[in-house]
Amino acid sequence: MIHLKPMACLSLALIFIFSPRAFAISIPDEQKMGTQFMEMIEEQDLILHDPVVVKMINTVGRHIVDILPAQPFHFDFNMINDNTFNAFAGPSANIFIHRGLINSLDTMDELAGIMAHEVAHAASRHVSQSIDRSKIVTIGSLAGILAGVLIGSSSSGDAGSALTIGAMAAGQSSMLSFTRDNETEADQKAVLFLEKTGYSPQGLLSALIKIREADYQGIEGIPDYFKTHPGTGSRIAHLAGILENYVPPGDKPSPPDNYDFRMVKYRTIGLYSDPKAYIDKIRLKLEKNPDSPALNYGLGLLYGRTNRLDLGIKYLDKALSTQIFDPMILLELGRLHIRAEHYSKALSILEGVTHDKIMGNLAVYYRSVAQIKTGQLDAAQKGLTQILNLKQPEFARANFHMANIMSQRQHSPMSHYYLGLYYTATKDFKNATRHLTRAIETLDDPKVKQEAQARLQEVRGKIKKMARQKS
Repeated sequence: MIHLKPMACLSLALIFIFSPRAFAISIPDEQKMGTQFMEMIEEQDLILHDPVVVKMINTVGRHIVDILPAQPFHFDFNMINDNTFNAFAGPSANIFIHRGLINSLDTMDELAGIMAHEVAHAASRHVSQSIDRSKIVTIGSLAGILAGVLIGSSSSGDAGSALTIGAMAAGQSSMLSFTRDNETEADQKAVLFLEKTGYSPQGLLSALIKIREADYQGIEGIPDYFKTHPGTGSRIAHLAGILENYVPPGDKPSPPDNYDFRMVKYRTIGLYSDPKAYIDKIRLKLEKNPDSPALNYGLGLLYGRTNRLDLGIKYLDKALSTQIFDPMILLELGRLHIRAEHYSKALSILEGVTHDKIMGNLAVYYRSVAQIKTGQLDAAQKGLTQILNLKQPEFARANFHMANIMSQRQHSPMSHYYLGLYYTATKDFKNATRHLTRAIETLDDPKVKQEAQARLQEVRGKIKKMARQKS
């Protein structure tokens, strides 16, 4: 077994993906690989299901893809919940943006530049060409290698194996030049894509400069074959030459309306990044720009995560004072008031967000939590039923709250049923088995009992799979 640092493992995986142009594997084979790859990533909870972030990257991504000719794959855009400064294209046009990339950029043009680059990789079939060259025995084994390395890097655990390294080591030197060619081609195509979408190609150049300058544990001193996107310096020089006398076309279209990039950036920092790493930095920025809604929003979220609810509410109120009726701010303000046990205040705030196209479902969920606390069980049950019908992974805890309602109604069988669903979603299979078994023993409704039996069978299958993987 060969062990590498997490970032090295991820970088090697991406060289594996972006290796030289050879013969592309078939479209059906790549589609199968993409499906298996995504299933493995989803199983490990690596995808960040935040409605605001999802909306932003999909709006940008779809706007870029819409100007392309017909493509063999459907493009999907995903956010990896990982703080590294990275983005990559996976099999069958699955595009991944790391949370750390959003944290490190400053404009929508920069994000669009990076995403256009990854779209160009997929549209050029760089992924399939390198997969074919690798000659891995089965589609499943290659999908597993790619997912396993990514999982290892994101969890900061040991990753990589003799198979992973051996599959690439022999061709590293020859692959490097091809990889640089792929990167150059992707940059050139990205500029053309951006011209047609209304985003500025200067954003790609600016983003690459940030990648080079962003400390990144001394990445510029790391050998090229350990980098996710090698030759950053030469790419910057090449792009700077292309854009030196760049003049936007006279008929340049306008990019789509979207959330303010800085608000989304500080949302990802505030909700998902390490508070210790960011609180002091944002406080310093606020000294220079005290009225910034994005900075106040991010700092309020960070204080909320450190249980300093009074400060969290203070800074969210400050953000709201300059961005009145902003649903992103109102939602989080309502959530912090729930945690501070200001239930009436929370209900008043959240009511105005429930019909928002993006934040509405979260507002209904948190409103239901506040309604449970104030004894409004009928209203809470109605709201949680609406949320659970969406079948979205980010609302798994709604099952826990439904179990609470059923317990208060002294409906023990349904309480066990919802707890079984909650523990299944959170991968606590021991408790899931216990509660689903108890629900099946006591439920009267044949339809719900059948659903509980199906879930229990699913849980037992996952337990067996985990046992096989350990043996």
